[in-house]
Amino acid sequence: MTQILLIKDLYVDVGNTSIVNGLNLEIKSGETHAIMGPNGSGKSTLAKTIAGHPDYKIRSGAITYMDQNLNDLSIEERSNLGIFLGFQYPIEIPGLSNTAFLKAAINAKRKYNDLDELSASDFLIDLKEKSRMVDIEQSFLSRGVNEGFSGGEKKRNEILQMLMLEPVLSILDETDSGLDIDSMKVVASGVNAFRNDDTASLIITHYERLLNYITPDYVHVFHNGAIIKTGDIQLAKDLEERGYEWLINP
Repeated sequence: MTQILLIKDLYVDVGNTSIVNGLNLEIKSGETHAIMGPNGSGKSTLAKTIAGHPDYKIRSGAITYMDQNLNDLSIEERSNLGIFLGFQYPIEIPGLSNTAFLKAAINAKRKYNDLDELSASDFLIDLKEKSRMVDIEQSFLSRGVNEGFSGGEKKRNEILQMLMLEPVLSILDETDSGLDIDSMKVVASGVNAFRNDDTASLIITHYERLLNYITPDYVHVFHNGAIIKTGDIQLAKDLEERGYEWLINP
């Protein structure tokens, strides 16, 4: 397996507040990692730091992605090199259709990586197939990005973007938030379709229920910006039953 992401002794500040404190994490190709933890533990801060959000400043430590120092890469470079972040609250972009947005994003990534543009026919064939996988009607593709979409439709649209962009590292920040069981199953199906020996996923969630459908290789518990325990799916089940207190104050 190839090392996708390596985080060593990472400290991250937002303004004058330290959020991530001495984090260490390694993710290899073919692996799915889940991060769980109470509110304010630093889970989303980690996701946004990896993606390159300018408000999140690395005070010390290092993030290495595919043997490159992530600190040296812009948001656009990180995206073009295969890092995808699915937001907890996907934004709406009125006036820009889903189809146009996806085609532009895919071809920008291909250009960055010295590949020819995807032909219109190949793009539409791929879009039709993958939109079917996440139960998105064709009529939605001509609408503005997430414009007027329900919460579940927005999350499915995020997974469609992931499938179309074919990232190396997919980070899903509370994608299950607000989803009913049917939408959760559809989202999980799309995530599982993404899994292969060349990619990796980092799933941030509060609840074990999503992990019933996406079985992670590792489950990490976050508290005060660091990992305090690592296990497998059984750890997620224990957290569902017992909460976090037994780990935070043993």
